[in-house]
Amino acid sequence: MPTRILPAVGDPDAARAVATLLGQLPDAEPAPPVPDSTQLVDTLARLAAESLDALPEVVLVHERIGPVPALDLVREVALRFPAVGVVLITADTGPGLLAAAMDAGARGLATLPLGYEELAGRVQAAAQWSAGFRRHLGGGATELAAGPGGTVVTVSGAKGGVGTTLAAVHLALAARAAGRTVALVDLDLQSGDIASYLDVQFRRSAADLAAIADLSPRVLQDAVYVHETGLSLLLAPAEGERGEEVTDRAARQIVSALRARHEVVVVDCGSRLDSANAAAVEMADTALLVTTPDVIAVRAAKRTVRMWERLQVRKAEASVVLVNRHSRATEIQPPLVQKITGTRIAGVTVPAAYKELQAVVDAGRLHELDARSTVKQALWTLAAELGLTGPPTAPAPGKQLARAGDRGSLGLRRRGGGR
Repeated sequence: MPTRILPAVGDPDAARAVATLLGQLPDAEPAPPVPDSTQLVDTLARLAAESLDALPEVVLVHERIGPVPALDLVREVALRFPAVGVVLITADTGPGLLAAAMDAGARGLATLPLGYEELAGRVQAAAQWSAGFRRHLGGGATELAAGPGGTVVTVSGAKGGVGTTLAAVHLALAARAAGRTVALVDLDLQSGDIASYLDVQFRRSAADLAAIADLSPRVLQDAVYVHETGLSLLLAPAEGERGEEVTDRAARQIVSALRARHEVVVVDCGSRLDSANAAAVEMADTALLVTTPDVIAVRAAKRTVRMWERLQVRKAEASVVLVNRHSRATEIQPPLVQKITGTRIAGVTVPAAYKELQAVVDAGRLHELDARSTVKQALWTLAAELGLTGPPTAPAPGKQLARAGDRGSLGLRRRGGGR
C-alpha cells in the first residue's frame, strides 16, 4: 500500500525540492505541497471529516512554514490528528530542538539540506507508526480521526454594547443544559463582564495562567471557577492592565487545554482585537460576530471582518454574523448585513426585547433569565444551529488554526512588534 505524504512548505523553491525528493521515494504517493499552516489544517480537517482512511499517513512540516511557527503547527496537528505521523524538516540539528519537536509530537526530524536516504528513513518510520496507530484504533477509528477535544466557539462584538457577553453566556448555558461539559472563557481582558453577569467573585483569572508552560489539570482546576450552573468559568483579570500578560501563545495554550477537557468551549472576545483573542478566533471551529442592525454597528462589523482578513486571522466566509436587537421595522435587515460584511449570517436573529433582560442583568443573574424570554429562546436556538446542544460535529470548513508563537497574532504580518 502506498504511503500518502502531505508536505507543508511555504517557500516555493523548497517546495519544489521536497516534491522532487518525495517523487523518488518507493511506494510513496505525495500530494502537492500546501503553502501555509492554515491550508494544511483545513485540508486535514476536511479529510478527517470523510474518514480516517482519507488522512495521509505522513505530514512533512518545513521549519519556515507560516504564519504559525513550525513547532506550534506540529503540536496542533499531533493533537487534532493523532493518526498522522509528523516529520519536521529543519536545519537545526541541536538536541534542544530535537527535544522540543518530540515534546510537540513529531515522529522524527529530517535535516536540511535534505538527503534521499534520511528523508526516506524518516518517512518510512512515521508511516509505520501511523499504520500501527490506526490498527490499534480499530473500530473506534472514525471517532478518533480528528483527535481529542471539544468544539470552540468565539463570540466577538462589532463594537461595544452590541450584546457580545449576553450571547456568549447563553450559548454556554444552552450547551450545559444539553448535558455537555462547558467552559466559558472571558478573553475581553481589559473590560470583561462575565463575572458581573453571573454574580461571581473569584480572584483567579486567565492572567494567572499566562506564564505557565504546562497547563496540567491541577493548574487549570485552580484557575477555573465552577459556577452553580455547572459552567467552568475562566475569567478576565480584575485589573485590566494584567490583560497584557496574556499573549497569543498563552491564549492558544489556554484554549487548547480547555478544549481537551470540555466538549464545548465558548470564548467571549469582546469588541477589541488583541493578540490573545485573535489567536482564539483563529483556532475556533466557529467565529461568531455580533452586531446590531444600525449603520454604525454594521460598519464596525465590516471593519472587523476586513481586519481579520488583513491580519490573516480569519476569512470573511468562515465567519458567522449574529444580528441582535432585530425587529421587522428596522431598515437594515439580515440579508443586507450579509451582503455588506461578506460573511455567513446566522439563521436566527435576536429580538429587541431588553425589558426581558433588565432585571437579571441588573441583579447579575443572567442565568436566571425566564425560559419564556424571546431573547433566551433565540440564543438557545442559535446554540442548536451551531451544534452546541447536540452530538459533537466536524469542524467547519473555514476553521482556522491559531497563528500563535514567535510571530504573534498581531505582532505581526503588517508590523514587527506586539501590542
